[in-house]
Amino acid sequence: MTRRAPWVMLLAAAGIALATIAIPVFVIMPFRSQSEPDVALSYALRRWAPLVTTMALVLGGVLGAWLVRTGAGWRRALPILPLALITASAWFARQNHFEWMFAPLPDAGYVRAADAGFVKPEDMVLGIVVNGEAVAYPVSQLAYHHLVNDEVGGVPIVATY
Repeated sequence: MTRRAPWVMLLAAAGIALATIAIPVFVIMPFRSQSEPDVALSYALRRWAPLVTTMALVLGGVLGAWLVRTGAGWRRALPILPLALITASAWFARQNHFEWMFAPLPDAGYVRAADAGFVKPEDMVLGIVVNGEAVAYPVSQLAYHHLVNDEVGGVPIVATY
């Protein structure tokens, strides 16, 4: 067997593994409109990513081992690069990056309405009244995190939209 075919297969496995985890990351992003087919594709890839990246890792391991064993000189180390990419993709496929992107604000700062100069009269807010205490969360501030843990009127709440 020539060395060209294993290299093509190894690079294809790396490309497929990377695409499987990268497409959902770049399609589902805050502050960007998303179409229904894009979101469906992203969730399908997210669901299949652990299996696809595991298969790529096994195939890449076999091909990489063969290329290292049959290589000469410094070229023996080259298969490490696509194998590292496949390994990173396999790890990332098992992480919840949507949670990373839309994590709640850890220590949200609050100001009185009179001091909220950054909120314009035309800005949308999410308002909540609990036990006579009123708060408002500017949607522009919630846009990235999508939720805030807070306590209003002595009651713990999660404000989200």
